[in-house]
Amino acid sequence: MTERITIALDHLDGREAAALMVGGQLDDLLIDGDTPRPGTIYRAIADRPVKGQGGMFLRTPDGNAFVRQVKGIAPGQALLVQVTGHAEPGKAIPVTARVLFKSRYAIVTPEAPGHNVSRAIRDEERRVRLHEIAAEAMGASGMGLILRSACAGAGDDEISADIAQMREVAEAVTGDDAGRGPEKLLDGDGPHARAWRDWPLPDALERAPGCFAESGVLERIDDLRAPGVSLPGGANACIEPTRALVAVDVNTGPDTSPAAGLKANIALARALPRQLRLRGLGGQITLDLAPMPKRDRRVFEDTLRAAFRRDDVETVLAGWTPLGHYELQRQRGRLPLTEVMR
Repeated sequence: MTERITIALDHLDGREAAALMVGGQLDDLLIDGDTPRPGTIYRAIADRPVKGQGGMFLRTPDGNAFVRQVKGIAPGQALLVQVTGHAEPGKAIPVTARVLFKSRYAIVTPEAPGHNVSRAIRDEERRVRLHEIAAEAMGASGMGLILRSACAGAGDDEISADIAQMREVAEAVTGDDAGRGPEKLLDGDGPHARAWRDWPLPDALERAPGCFAESGVLERIDDLRAPGVSLPGGANACIEPTRALVAVDVNTGPDTSPAAGLKANIALARALPRQLRLRGLGGQITLDLAPMPKRDRRVFEDTLRAAFRRDDVETVLAGWTPLGHYELQRQRGRLPLTEVMR
């Protein structure tokens, strides 16, 4: 039986916010912040290169930005960049020179020509029809297009209109030549727009002011303020962000069986993507796991990899340290909950 999906659109302390509830459990949470939103596009001005890192600092209307892996860019040159995540306090805005224009059904890729359909859509007849829609909607544009998995159940006219709108936005932004100074050309989507863009169609949509309180979202957000996380089987974990990294400590609880450590670690692996997503945590993450034999590490790794495969925030599973900790590197795609909910 499919679990009931509810999306609630509200405000928290004057900030736009969106909550995704699946089967009565808070599965995702988006809260607007004070820093530039991911997806924001600037005309930035190259400032100074960073030797040895292949990157460059840029000037934008919202402060300094940093772009990696750029070649042939001279100081003073203008280039289009897009915000990829939130900057840590005192650090430059992270951006990329590969801009994308993303909507619910389509992603326009100016630097990557060709039309592609999500692999999640497996019906061959539907895939052929989507390629036809893409070709018609993109016309003679040389830009690339990716049709997202949401196209599987959407109407042809709805998809075509979405593609055309994204193409027009992309053409307007990439063709901008109104000035040569730093300028914001497109603001990133807020939580309500991102909920429509990226979350599944809900069984219920709550959007009246105060719906977070009525649907129980506020109670679940309060639970996230504490570092403790209860895990199946009586195990528990503690997730604590520091300035350098996010520390995750796993405990077996009352279970004293020989397999207690492995069971607790597997439970943590399954819960970790959701916990990091809801708490808005990224950067370097170090897992201090419950004791388990080295022969069980592969089982843990497979479980962790499967759990993050379903998560939409880019995460690198770095591996084991000499002390037996497990490390991850996660994109800072969201602001920490502790920063937006003081």
